[in-house]
Amino acid sequence: MKLLLATSLALVTLAVPANAASPTTIDWGPCADQVLAAGGAECGTLAVPRDPAQPNGATITLAISRVQHRTATSRGTVLTVPDPFTGTGYQNSLLGARMPQGDSFDWIGIARRGLAPSVPATTCALNPVALGRPDYVPTPASQPYWTDRIKKIANDCANDPLLDHMKTTDQAADLERVRVALGAPTVSLYAQTYGAYVGQVYQTLNPGKVTRAVYDGSVDPKRIWYNANNFDQDVLLEENQHRWFDSIAAQDSTYHLGTTRAAVQAAFDRKARELKAQPVNGFGSSEFIDVFLFSAYSEQTWPLLAPALSALVNNNDLSMTLGLYSAFYGADATNRYSALLAQLCTDTTWPSDWYKWTADSWATHAKAPNSTWGNTWFNGPCAYWKHKPGKPAQIGGTGSALIVNGTLNAVTPFEGTLEVRSKFPNSALLAVTNGISFQSTLAGNSCVDGAIADYLVNGTKPARKPGRQADATC
Repeated sequence: MKLLLATSLALVTLAVPANAASPTTIDWGPCADQVLAAGGAECGTLAVPRDPAQPNGATITLAISRVQHRTATSRGTVLTVPDPFTGTGYQNSLLGARMPQGDSFDWIGIARRGLAPSVPATTCALNPVALGRPDYVPTPASQPYWTDRIKKIANDCANDPLLDHMKTTDQAADLERVRVALGAPTVSLYAQTYGAYVGQVYQTLNPGKVTRAVYDGSVDPKRIWYNANNFDQDVLLEENQHRWFDSIAAQDSTYHLGTTRAAVQAAFDRKARELKAQPVNGFGSSEFIDVFLFSAYSEQTWPLLAPALSALVNNNDLSMTLGLYSAFYGADATNRYSALLAQLCTDTTWPSDWYKWTADSWATHAKAPNSTWGNTWFNGPCAYWKHKPGKPAQIGGTGSALIVNGTLNAVTPFEGTLEVRSKFPNSALLAVTNGISFQSTLAGNSCVDGAIADYLVNGTKPARKPGRQADATC
């Protein structure tokens, strides 16, 4: 995705060890972050062990924000678990303002370990979206560039001691440290995309500590990570991009790119070939794919991307596209990419045989030519990762959860959500019919957001249906 346990370990708790020093409290103060300050948040930091298994060893510092309840009494604390693709999570304390009755809770945002402004912030991996890269689809001429690049990333990240402790279980341990520091006997969780997996691991390993959990999108726990962050996404991303082409074709009087999917596809492919042959100030076919593949991640980008593509194809005007490219990826892309690799590459063992990667990529490329090789190179450093891998955490338990996902979500496909539902028998699954966005909640859908409010406020969720299906739809 662009910038998405062994049996014995299942018995381990992530609670603060008994021999650890007394839990640290958080000293709250004004936020230097202007967005948080404007939203009425307060900010603080919390020192946590770099290695959760060594509570008296070296520490790192988590940056934390809080928006307190604005009602007479608090309904409780909501820990937000960040999705690393959309930011650090530091500003997620502001999400309560988007939910009906959200101001009756205390909302906590955490910049997850390795991501600024938490300290240290890891930046060992080359910027994944830097200008000037060759076309994603390898040729004999470009193959050395890409293989050298992913090997360099793995080597450059080899000596960072934090990267031995960036696994999902390490992040889940941080959530428990934050809960203890807040003095909250229990918390509710609000988690998105890959953050949902962290939340599910935390809920599994800390039974009784989570009152209610909202999971917006869920990774298939059986597919961690070679498939889940790679080949499971590619064809679905391509299909979603084709749905965007359909939308453009239906508005040909506005965009003038063709009246059919095939015509829009032809215009898109033609411009990609032109930029491959002659990049403009470093903006070539890879950058072109990067920005317009956002259409497959969320319908909310369609009104932004369609006029940019029209201007580029019809007038050779790159300005709108460049603006979106900068806005989508941001200045912190290197930090987010480095931290994400540190999690994905060490959560579990990846195939080290590059011939397997190549064979799987070409097979998938035949069905998804725009999305496959970009994803392969994005994840490629995991084939050469130097840090010792762990084992995927098993999830499940009797805890309560409301799981939400769009039925056409390509980042965390709906089948994975059904699998997570099966692991939590006291959960309910709310399906967003034909929903493409990889984040379905707190985005203005009154049906979805109202259901989340009913659940967090009252514990009300859809009645569980038999079999492997959604329990309700929006």
